Amino acid sequence: MANLHISGSLLLASLVTYIINLPFGYWRAGQQKLSFKWFLFIHLPVPLVIAIRYLFGLGFEWITYPFLVAAFFTGQATGALFLNQIRNKSGK
Repeated sequence: MANLHISGSLLLASLVTYIINLPFGYWRAGQQKLSFKWFLFIHLPVPLVIAIRYLFGLGFEWITYPFLVAAFFTGQATGALFLNQIRNKSGK
């Protein structure tokens, strides 16, 4: 039963991590690559993801890393895609 709890918690934590990274990816995409703000928008959500790990009782087990890292960067990429679609529609 503990594995089921970890699996459910891991899926929920991954979803929350993805959602949290959407605006940061959006904001990052509007910055010059490798600028201070670009790095800032990548790294600001990291403490939030650590808090999510504790909130969902995941700790730092190795099995959690692929899921949360994938959710982190997928959220960043999706947020950037949103900005690019808005720019393409507005002609900028």
